[in-house]
Amino acid sequence: MPSDNSRAPVLPPGIYGITAEKYSRGRSNVEVAAAMIEGGIAVLQYREKRPAKSHAAMLDECRQIRDLTREAGILFIVNDHVDLALLVDADGVHVGQDDLPVAEVRRLLGPAKIIGLSTHSPAQAAAAVGAGADYIGVGPIFATATKEDVCAPVGLEYLDHVVRTCHLPFVAIGGIKEHNLPEVVRHGARTVCLVTAIVGAADIAATVRGLRAILDQSGSATALH
Repeated sequence: MPSDNSRAPVLPPGIYGITAEKYSRGRSNVEVAAAMIEGGIAVLQYREKRPAKSHAAMLDECRQIRDLTREAGILFIVNDHVDLALLVDADGVHVGQDDLPVAEVRRLLGPAKIIGLSTHSPAQAAAAVGAGADYIGVGPIFATATKEDVCAPVGLEYLDHVVRTCHLPFVAIGGIKEHNLPEVVRHGARTVCLVTAIVGAADIAATVRGLRAILDQSGSATALH
């Protein structure tokens, strides 16, 4: 869902994929992105935390992934690096609590790009609304070792709070796997991020298709109650 020239795109429901080369079984971020797209990912975020990778290398990867996502009509978001997002005309940027403030990112990106903000508490969710974020990350729902600087799990209680009180679209993230995905959906998540469960899979495309099926089935079952 690429952006038009006037307003930011809306975060779509579905599986939100994030690159994580460290867990990708030796496959490149571009290879993993292509496989995720083949499987029907709804959103693809480029996240590269390894300091050994140069900015030039990251730019090259983002350009290739931007081409893939544009051809597939999939939302492409860059984590943290506003400069990379601008250079490849990504659909938006996702930032954390300690990164550039949303208002400053908006000054750089303009109104037609989507900006996501990670949140870990009710206060941060409320602040995200006031800051002008287009969507929020809600998590980590469960314990996760994917990010080294991650906070303690916020649990399903915070997810429940966001569903009840926050009007912004959100993505549930953190420690979500195939076995607990239905529970997350039952608590109201419609866009769900899994990282190692996808990038570390032997067959990424098939894994994404399977997760989409679980998401659809769980969402249908929830709607019936």
